[in-house]
Amino acid sequence: MPSKTPARVLLVDDHRMVRQGLRFFLSTQPDITVVGEATNAEDALELVGVLRPDVVLMDIVLPNLSGIEAMQAINECYPEVSVIILSAFVDTSKVVQAIQAGAAGYLMKDVDPEELAAAIQATRQGKLYLHPEAARRLAEAMRPDPGQNEPSPDVLTERELEVLRLVTHGLSNQEIGAQLNITLKTVKAHVSSILQKLGVDNRVQAALYALRH
Repeated sequence: MPSKTPARVLLVDDHRMVRQGLRFFLSTQPDITVVGEATNAEDALELVGVLRPDVVLMDIVLPNLSGIEAMQAINECYPEVSVIILSAFVDTSKVVQAIQAGAAGYLMKDVDPEELAAAIQATRQGKLYLHPEAARRLAEAMRPDPGQNEPSPDVLTERELEVLRLVTHGLSNQEIGAQLNITLKTVKAHVSSILQKLGVDNRVQAALYALRH
C-alpha cells in the first residue's frame, strides 16, 4: 500500500547541474521531498545515516568510490533504504553488477520526470524498477546458455512456488511473510532453499527464472 507521507530522497551526483535538474523535477511532485545532496560516496553514506531517506538517487560514476560501491555500503548499513542507480549510458556489465549488488532500480539520467517519480515510489515499496533498455540487457545477460538445462519448477514445493511468485512481484521478505502469514525467518529459509534448488545466486536471477518459466 502506498505511503501517505512524501518519499524522502537523497541526491548523489558530483555534477551540480545534474543535482539541480533532479531537484527541480522532483520539486513538482507533491509526494516526493528532496532531503539532501551529496557529491561523493563518503558524504552520501554519512548523510544516509543522518537523514534516513527512503530512496537514494545515485550516480554510477563518482569520485573515489563508484556509485555501485557506495550503494553496497548503504545496503549493508541501512538495508531499509532503496538505491536507484543513475547513468548516462546503459552498459550490460554495469546493469548486471548494479542489480546483483542490490540496486532497487537502474535509470538513465535523461529519464522523464514522471517515470523518475514512478521509479521512486515503486522502489520505496520494495519493487525493482528498470529502464526498458536496462531490463533488456539484464534479461539477455542472465539468459541461460542454450546447452544448459535449467531445473524444472517441479523441484520447488508449493510454498516455495508461492514465495517465488511474490519475489518476482518485487515484494520484500517482510511483505511476503505478512501476505503468507509466516515468520520472517521462515521466508528467509524458503528464499535460501529456492536459490539453492534453482542454482542461482540472488533474487533477481530467481525472478528471471520464474519469468522464463
